[in-house]
This record gives sequence, structure tokens and C-alpha cells, in this order.
Amino acid sequence: MRRLLLATHNPAKLVELKEGLKELELEGIQLVSLNDVGVEKEPEETGETFRENSELKARFYAALTGLQTVADDGGLVIPHLGGGPGVKSRRWPGYEASDQELIDYTLLHLKDAKGAQRLAYLETCVTFFDPETKQILFEQEKIKGNIAEKVVDRPTNGYPFRGLFIVEKYNKYYDDLTPQEHDDINHRFIALKRLTKRIKDLI
Repeated sequence: MRRLLLATHNPAKLVELKEGLKELELEGIQLVSLNDVGVEKEPEETGETFRENSELKARFYAALTGLQTVADDGGLVIPHLGGGPGVKSRRWPGYEASDQELIDYTLLHLKDAKGAQRLAYLETCVTFFDPETKQILFEQEKIKGNIAEKVVDRPTNGYPFRGLFIVEKYNKYYDDLTPQEHDDINHRFIALKRLTKRIKDLI
């Protein structure tokens, strides 16, 4: 059976990748994780865009394992703050910051921002790479919203920016979305569905 490597060490992201690519299992493709193949290494993410980092990770893990690989990269983009945090994510303040430090840092830099200045996007890029044929596929998607003036009551641990992000479509904090609303706007799922179709066409 052909194997497709889902290149993340993040358990929550792995669940989303498996769900978004599950149609490939009907094509006889086994979805495997980094743990399944015994890979603990992580590449240095030196890209300047989500697409560059997504490709970097896909190529890195494909080279290690010889497997066709799907990887992703994404985060929050605030145009008023020069696109930050962008690919810097945890390192936005210049060091590896905690959830609370990132929340405080964001609110501090937007304390005088009003209206359109608080516009923001949650963006993702998913990449498929075949180390044998060198075939590469990209899909990108974003959720439009804005940054609230205070954090949600119960922010999700490990995802500090979601606790500040108001989803435009529902005018609700990302962390307050119902499961159905979350599935409806989940940018990773949307990108993975498109990527699934292109992988199926490829094979």
C-alpha cells in the first residue's frame, strides 16, 4: 500500500490533517505520522512566507523518509503591523514567547488601532511533495477577521491568537465557534480538500 506522510509533531494538527485527507484512504493510500515512521527531527523554518516554510518541511521530511509528504505552515497576519506575527509566530517578540506573552504583545501593539487597522487573517499553506518525481502541489487559504480589544474568556491552550481573533463571517471569537461553525470556516480543511482532489488526479 502506498504511504503518505503527514509531517507534523502537533497532535491536534495531525488529527486535522488526517480528517482533511481521509478520502485518499479510499484510493489505497495509508496516512502515516512522523511517530509511525520514527522521525523526531524538525527542520529549521527559515522561510519568509508560509508557503516557503510549508515546502521546506515537506521536502525535509520526504528526504528523510523517501515518502510522499504533506506538510503545512500558517499563522496570524495583521497588515497594520507589517504582516506580523506571520511566520515568526511564537518568536514574534524576538524570543520564544508564552501564550500570555503573545496575547499581551499583540494587544499592546494594537492599543491605539481602530477599525480597519485591526483587520487580520488566519492563513495556511499545505504542500504535497513527491521525492521520486519531484512533483509539488500547494494550496493556500485564509480566514478574514479582526483583532479584539481583549482576549476571549477561555482561550485555547497553545493557540493564543485564536483567543484574540474575531471571525468576520460569524462576528464571534474563533474560540467561541460551535463545532459546525468551526468546520465551516476551517481554512486548513478547505485547503486540504482542494489538495486531496489534486493528489487523486495525480495518482
